Amino acid sequence: MLQAIKTPHDLLGQPLQSCGDLGVGKSSLVHLLCQNQVLGNPSWTVGCSVDVRVQDYKEGTPEEKTFYIELWDVGGSVGNASSVKSTRAVFYNSVNGIILVHDLTNKKSSQNLYRWSLEALNKDSSPTGVIISNGDYDREQFAENPVPLLLIGTKFDQIPENKRSEVLTRTAFLSEDFNAEEINLDCTNPRYLAAGTSNAVKLSRFFDKVIEKRYFTRDPSQMTGFTDRKRFNFKSLHYD
Repeated sequence: MLQAIKTPHDLLGQPLQSCGDLGVGKSSLVHLLCQNQVLGNPSWTVGCSVDVRVQDYKEGTPEEKTFYIELWDVGGSVGNASSVKSTRAVFYNSVNGIILVHDLTNKKSSQNLYRWSLEALNKDSSPTGVIISNGDYDREQFAENPVPLLLIGTKFDQIPENKRSEVLTRTAFLSEDFNAEEINLDCTNPRYLAAGTSNAVKLSRFFDKVIEKRYFTRDPSQMTGFTDRKRFNFKSLHYD
């Protein structure tokens, strides 16, 4: 979950959130996004942990401003009781953006993103723990979705060379289903998000949209989708 805030002391805005299965690497990802460093000894997240990213909004333009964005790392146990989902629901209120995180070496974690997205956006009518395949996923539910989404696949380095084309084809379909840009990376290697890379451009674009939703868009229906990519010059829900 992610929250855009204007100063380090203003922590009262709505959150921006990351969603995904247990063990996909969300804590390592959040640490990399906020600290630009590899998390040495990742552990399971109990409850929720919070980190802050410094984002230069509209970097390189006359409107450039610095914002601080809270990333909420919510424990992602699937569970089989409604109480698990009810507990997580506390963190879904007034969300400004969602990062959907999956393990590229674990197809099930990718399939489960359909359920996580529905749950986070309060559109989930299926029982907790039930996998929703893309065949059961209705894209129209999110055709007018005002919440920015970003799809991140982790453990890219662990995919065998002869399997990468197959995996990337699968993730491309996910990206299309969610109408979201995708980033595939290795959380133990900061070069995947180095300045000037396509991943860094996508990441900056996403965080700018989160800031716009929080501060510059009063009418959610006026939010532009990820298909609008004209503004940027080329320089780029999870649960552990």
